[in-house]
Amino acid sequence: MTVNLLDFDLEGLAAFCDRLGEKRFRATQLFRWIHQKGARQFDDMSDLAKSLRDKLKVNANVVGLPILSQHISTDGTIKWLFDVGAGDAVETVFIPEDDRGTLCISSQAGCAVGCRFCSTGHQGFSRNLTTGEIISQLWFAEHFLRTHMGKSERVISNVVMMGMGEPLQNYSALLPALRVMLDDHAYGLSRRRVTVSTSGVVPMMDRLGKDCPVALAVSLHAPDDILRDNLVPLNRKYPIAELMEACNRYLEFAPRDFITFEYCMLDGVNDTPAHAAALVNLVQRSPRTRVNCKFNLIPFNPFPASGLLRSPQVRVLEFARILSEAGIVTTVRKTRGDDIDAACGQLAGDVKDRTGIQARISKQRTVMLKPV
Repeated sequence: MTVNLLDFDLEGLAAFCDRLGEKRFRATQLFRWIHQKGARQFDDMSDLAKSLRDKLKVNANVVGLPILSQHISTDGTIKWLFDVGAGDAVETVFIPEDDRGTLCISSQAGCAVGCRFCSTGHQGFSRNLTTGEIISQLWFAEHFLRTHMGKSERVISNVVMMGMGEPLQNYSALLPALRVMLDDHAYGLSRRRVTVSTSGVVPMMDRLGKDCPVALAVSLHAPDDILRDNLVPLNRKYPIAELMEACNRYLEFAPRDFITFEYCMLDGVNDTPAHAAALVNLVQRSPRTRVNCKFNLIPFNPFPASGLLRSPQVRVLEFARILSEAGIVTTVRKTRGDDIDAACGQLAGDVKDRTGIQARISKQRTVMLKPV
C-alpha cells in the first residue's frame, strides 16, 4: 500500500526513508521537491538517485485534494472547495493584501463546537482531516498562485487555522502540519505568521504551547460565562476564568507577547457599551483573568439558521472606542470575500449534519440572551 508523502513532516519523512534503506539527507531533498517546488512526479526530482525514485514509485505518492470549485471575489479573495470523500468537502480561502498573502485553512470537515454565529458549526461535524489533507491546502494554493502570478518566490506569507473546524480538536494531525509550515526546507513560515484559532480547548492550548508555539487567536465573543455558554457551548466545559489562565500559560511560550481575542459583533446580543466595559474589566482589572491581549472585532455574516443579525457599524465603532480608550489594541476586521461566501463564519461546504446540531440550536433560540 502506498503512502501519501504530504502526510509527513520532515521527521516522519526521514523515518519513511530509513525504512526504504535511505539516508536522512534524501528525505530533506525529497521534502524540498514536494513543498518548495510543488513536485508530484518522482521522475521530476532530478537530484534523487534513480534507485530511490524507483522505490518511491512503488511505495509512495504525492496526491493533493481534488478541487470541486474555485471562486474569485471582486476584491481578489479566492475560495477553493476541496473534496475529502464520502460527500464531505472543506473550504480554503486566500486573502491578498498589499503587504501579505494570507491563507485560511480548514482542519475538519464541519465542526462539533456549534457556535451560534458560525454557519460551519450549524452544519455539524463529519470527521477530522489528516495531516496530508491539512497541508495539501497550503501545498496546492502556494504553487497554484505562483504559477498564475508568475512568481518564483513565496506567495503565501501568513497561514491562519481559521477555516472549517476546531483545530485543537484535531491535534494529532494539526501538529505535524504546523511543523511542515514552519520548516525552512518546506514553507519556512515564521511562528509569528502562523496562527491557530481556537474556541478554547484548554488542555490542548497547553500542549500546543509546549510542542509548537505559534500565534494564538481565541474566539471569545462574550465577557461572561452566562452569555458565552449560549454563544460558544464549549465554555460550559472550559469557562472564561479557566480559559484566561490558559492564555497566560500560553504566553510563556508564544512568539508574540499577546493573545488575540476574536469577538463577533452580534446586534443586541454582545455589542453594548456595558459588554465592552465588562471586557475591559475581564482582561485588565480582574486579578484572576487579566491577560495581555488585543481584540479583533468581527462583523457578523448573517445566515438564516442563526436567528442573529450584524451589529450596526456605529455600534461596532463605539465598542472599539471603549476598548481602545482603556489601552487595549483593537481592530475591526475588514470583511473580505462576502460575494463568494468566503468571509468569517461562512465556510460551510456540503457537510452532513451528524451531530443533531439543528435540533439543539432550535432549543437554544428559546433561551433569553441576557445583557451584562
